[in-house]
Amino acid sequence: MTDMTSRHSEPDDGSRPLAATSAAGPSFSLRNRIERAVFMAVWAVAASWTPPPLHRWRCMLLRLFGARIGRGVRLYGSTIVWHPANLAIADGATIGPRVRLYNQGRISIGEHVVISQGAHVCASSHDVRDLAFQLVLRPIRIDARAWIAADAFVGPGVTVGEGAVLGACGVAVRNLDPWTIYRGNPAVAVKQRHVS
Repeated sequence: MTDMTSRHSEPDDGSRPLAATSAAGPSFSLRNRIERAVFMAVWAVAASWTPPPLHRWRCMLLRLFGARIGRGVRLYGSTIVWHPANLAIADGATIGPRVRLYNQGRISIGEHVVISQGAHVCASSHDVRDLAFQLVLRPIRIDARAWIAADAFVGPGVTVGEGAVLGACGVAVRNLDPWTIYRGNPAVAVKQRHVS
């Protein structure tokens, strides 16, 4: 069983499990918590209310807080980003309204990916074997030209293959094969995706 009295610092890269923390102690460093608080305040004041066409402005704000954002990215003010430093979005991707990027662990989004409105991408979970529910960071990668449809959920540690589609309200808890269409909870493959 995990030693519940020990405390360890946050991992440098955000892509591996955090060591055990005290049942009452925080999972993240004071610096991390301050950075996130400042970002949330700036986003609320300078981005969350902005009109849809101001994608460049919102991307610039994310870059200021450490996100790696490519060219031509479309990202809406109602998007929720937990920690910009754990986010990479490649050229031409679209992050729709009300998307939640819960990136305690790293989230990498490839070129021309579309994540539709209300989708939730969650790169962390908790160790159910630990009475303190130890936080576990598991990075997510969404490869080029994939589509995460409206209100879908991509779970911790999932890789979405190039060109894959997760249908509306689908739940991906395992890797999705390239150029395959999935739907349901849990998501199952329904057919290959053919493009012209």
